[in-house]
Amino acid sequence: MDVLGGHPLGQTEPMSATLLRPVARSATRLPLRAHAARLHRWLGLAAAVFWIIQAVTGVLIVFHWEIDDATLGGRHAATDLPRIEARAAALAPAGSGRTIESIWTSAGFADRYDVTVADQANGTSRVVRVAGDGSVLRDRSDAATPFTDVLVGIHQTLLGGEAGSWIVGTTGSLLLTNLLFGLVAAWPKPRTWRRAVVPVRTGPAIAKAYSWHRAVGLWGALPAIVLVAAGTMLVFEDGTARLVGATPVAVPALPGTPRIGIAAAVASAERALPGSRLTAITTMPSETNAIYRIRLLAPGEFRRAFGTSTVDVDAVTGRVRQLHRATQAPAATRFMDMLYTVHTGEIAGTVGRLLVMSIGVWLASMIVLGLLLWQRRHNVRRRRENT
Repeated sequence: MDVLGGHPLGQTEPMSATLLRPVARSATRLPLRAHAARLHRWLGLAAAVFWIIQAVTGVLIVFHWEIDDATLGGRHAATDLPRIEARAAALAPAGSGRTIESIWTSAGFADRYDVTVADQANGTSRVVRVAGDGSVLRDRSDAATPFTDVLVGIHQTLLGGEAGSWIVGTTGSLLLTNLLFGLVAAWPKPRTWRRAVVPVRTGPAIAKAYSWHRAVGLWGALPAIVLVAAGTMLVFEDGTARLVGATPVAVPALPGTPRIGIAAAVASAERALPGSRLTAITTMPSETNAIYRIRLLAPGEFRRAFGTSTVDVDAVTGRVRQLHRATQAPAATRFMDMLYTVHTGEIAGTVGRLLVMSIGVWLASMIVLGLLLWQRRHNVRRRRENT
């Protein structure tokens, strides 16, 4: 793919002549930009299909939580933890061989939760979405993934498990590198910015296309670099955490017979973090580990739904055994928490999420335009060789 591959910037000759000049001629004058342009082009050709998939699915899933909840309909019901606890008990009664694995906010409409129920007898599980009053909105097998979640799976792993995750991470790293190469190749000289960011309107069609590619690339390159860098680090989350020195919050197992219910445990956690609200119960108690691990969205977090503050509650006594306040975590941990909010745009609220959508559209457009430019350039060269 070309971002005005390798031509000198800030020249006095007409833009159309500059844009159509062969790369080899300019490489002797500005080798760094010429080499950056070549690398930008060939990396783009090698990974364009993967990048388009990432860009398109990224645009489609920005509001996938809300879309999923909207397809279910149903009225709003404020969160009533005793009734949610009663629903959980009905879904996994004692002696049934079924257990509650976790409870997460749906992240779409307010006061809706996904309860994951595991059936030990046949090794299956199902996900039941409930309203705040415990009424069932959807009961599906864990294998029956909603279409919106399929898009998320494509975006994160290409539906290929660990191998797909490595492909996404590798192509994401290439995309980040390619954006940097393109930025180097297109970066204007001093006092030439206006000409660089305003596409030309006269001259040959290919010159105008190159001008648009360069100008639009300069408009969105920096936010795209930030977005792609955050996403790539999320793919390699464990490695990134080790690199920056972020350590997971851990607590020793506590054997015992659970006596405290869901409602009392969440109430205890919320008292420990005033002003917070339930995000998830990620660990349910058992006799080998009588602990509730509860995630809360605490004041000051740059999160919309999935807070990262955690409280470990003793399921025997109801006491708080460990408290992790996200806003007071070490810098490395806060950096890791921030990656998700940057990549999804949540760090800037709804405006940030819309910006992420626009960057995805920008990226897909740049890839397609770059491929068309390469094809046109290739055709011109073939015609010259045949004459």
